[in-house]
Amino acid sequence: MDLFFGKSKPKANPKDAIVRLRDTLSMLEKRENHLQSKIDAELEIAKRNATGNKRAALMALKRKKQYENQIEKISGARLTIETQVMAIENANVNLETIKAMEKGAEAMKTIHGSMDIDKVDDTMESIREQMELADEISNAISLPVAGLDGIDDDELTAELEELEQEALDKQLLRADAPPVTVPNVPLGEPGNKIRPAEDLEEDAELEDLRAAMAL
Repeated sequence: MDLFFGKSKPKANPKDAIVRLRDTLSMLEKRENHLQSKIDAELEIAKRNATGNKRAALMALKRKKQYENQIEKISGARLTIETQVMAIENANVNLETIKAMEKGAEAMKTIHGSMDIDKVDDTMESIREQMELADEISNAISLPVAGLDGIDDDELTAELEELEQEALDKQLLRADAPPVTVPNVPLGEPGNKIRPAEDLEEDAELEDLRAAMAL
């Protein structure tokens, strides 16, 4: 088949195509600048010969017009290539985006391929059961343990109730008893009142007077 139709052309790579088009744009821009310099030169010739040599001036203007026509064609080609480059760049971006999305879809299929909704439900149910069991274990551990010291809690409760009743009975007895009055008893021995210092001085003076009269 290759003998009749030739070898099949390799598929164009978007990046290589963009590089080639940009190189072409650069070449056309250089060509356009070269033609512009020729236009400027022909215009200068036409100005110099406008009055002295009209035929030379007309030939210069004619060449100038030809260069301008070429520049117009180059400008059109540049615009077409720039539009094509932009379109290829957008298409390449779209292509890369689609490829990335396809990879993402394949990854999700791979992940979900090992998952089943029934398995997910069973797993969640198992998690809930284990959490409930853990909560029950925590509650059981937090409860106080009785009987490890050999003491009966019921016996202690009964003893505590007896103490409370005894204290209550004492309070009731205090409330029913009449108030006790304490007589005002002077300090010292009975019958011996404590005499003030003035009375003692008077007794001493009487003793002195008796002694003087006896003399």
